[in-house]
Amino acid sequence: MDEYNRFVDWDKMDVTVQSQDAKELTCTEFQELKQLARQGYWAKNHSLRAKAYHKLISNIPCRTVTPDANVYRDIVVKIVGKRNSSSLPLPEFVDNSLVPTYCLNAEGIGAVRKIILCIANQFPDISFCPALPSVIALLLHYSKDEAECFEQVCRILACNDPSKRLIDQTFLAFESSCMTFGDLVNKYCQAAHKLMVAVSEDVLEVYSDWQRWLFGELPMVYVARVFDVFLVEGYKVLYRVALALLKFFHKVRAGQPMESDSIQQDIRAFVRDIAKSVSPERLLEKAFAIRLFSRKEIQLLQMANEKALQQKGITVKQKRQNVHLAVHAENFKSEIVSVKEMRDIWSWIPERFALCQPLLLFTTLEHGCSLSRFYSHSEGHEPTLLLIKTTAKEVCGAYLSTDWSERRRGGNKLSFFGTGECFVFRLQPEVERYEWVIIKHPELTTTGSEPENHASPASSTLSSSSVPSHPSDRLSPFLSARHFNLPSKTASMFMAGSNECIIIGGGDGQALYLDADLNHGRTSHCNTFNNQPLCSESFQISVLEVWGFRDTMNG
Repeated sequence: MDEYNRFVDWDKMDVTVQSQDAKELTCTEFQELKQLARQGYWAKNHSLRAKAYHKLISNIPCRTVTPDANVYRDIVVKIVGKRNSSSLPLPEFVDNSLVPTYCLNAEGIGAVRKIILCIANQFPDISFCPALPSVIALLLHYSKDEAECFEQVCRILACNDPSKRLIDQTFLAFESSCMTFGDLVNKYCQAAHKLMVAVSEDVLEVYSDWQRWLFGELPMVYVARVFDVFLVEGYKVLYRVALALLKFFHKVRAGQPMESDSIQQDIRAFVRDIAKSVSPERLLEKAFAIRLFSRKEIQLLQMANEKALQQKGITVKQKRQNVHLAVHAENFKSEIVSVKEMRDIWSWIPERFALCQPLLLFTTLEHGCSLSRFYSHSEGHEPTLLLIKTTAKEVCGAYLSTDWSERRRGGNKLSFFGTGECFVFRLQPEVERYEWVIIKHPELTTTGSEPENHASPASSTLSSSSVPSHPSDRLSPFLSARHFNLPSKTASMFMAGSNECIIIGGGDGQALYLDADLNHGRTSHCNTFNNQPLCSESFQISVLEVWGFRDTMNG
């Protein structure tokens, strides 16, 4: 046995990990490390994995004063004393999260609590960190003693590289990561998302479990493989694996009755018993087959979600309002869609607006069929939802990310604006949503699915027309077309408006074209959304409504 076995119960540990010949980890190049981590190069030998973890963690850039093993030896007796470690109360910031035992022996199980308490003593700024017990428990398997494990965890927590996000340490960071995960599910796991919306009272509550799946329910052999890659590639890996878990859950459970009253409990049980259906290799293979947005693009989404939470005053843990109730049956009235249909649309919109309530801004029945009145009622609102009912009783519409006042930036010339969060849809005769073509086909961008040519805060950012009140107001918008090397302008013709017409989606056709009288319209396939016609190709409008998003927290 090796020097890293002090806390391991070898009867629980995967036998193959003990039997492989030890190898050395000599490479330092990122691409090579990335390949080795994904292939599981150090997964087959306990000692090699321990050395790999040490090497990767020692290379994390940290704050100047980061507690080390000596600090632990100095403080552990003062903090823990002679108390039985199993009875030690955990700090509030771990939020009653599971303290996994994995393959730890009795000494190791006790050591997890001691290390958590010492970290709480050294990191007073940590206010919410439910992943911490799992990370400590995992690293103890690969540590010579408690002090060494403490030092490694401290380095992960004290990482000061702004581009290398590792573990959430505040409720704001955690909650915005849950919203970001929900947004990613909505884009990349639409079938699973549809199931969640159908069976769950509060979808975001289900998605708020995503870190628990990884750092709590996932068995040791799986979480270690995820951690191998996480230490090399960072936070984005966690999103990938959680999305893959949800895809497998949907695939395995599709069409079967729920096993409990709660989809949340069902997913947890599935992840706990994942070995029955999916191997660690297959899970990672699925995770890396998802053609996710670039790291910087996800960072922009995360920052937008954080900003929305701050504006709502949600920075500490509190009971979340039921998301489904954003559309209340008693005070929602539309001449085009039912409460259920509006709730379905609400499940498609970005998480940062999902807590808002629909606010009717314009309807042709009350405000008349006038494009100028359409603009005057819609401007100043971002985003908006356009709903159309035709005289043939077809229903279609669009989610529009950007304020209609942006149309003036092109002068009198009709010019397109908006972002890749725009989408078009039809509800009647059947439901179909069409997102920006780049989401499903990232290969259309000339740099593939990982564009790194992100624009600096230039004068062309959509928010630059107003004086920013906060530095994050200068954020380049999430999915701004400028972040992608697009093959042609037709891939980003999201929305345009003039005194003569409104156009949504362009390139070899238009998803929606509405005339100045809001009376007649056309629909066809277009390159931006790669959509089928949303209703009869030439139609007459019976009713048109524009809905805004009212922040329920701030009145």
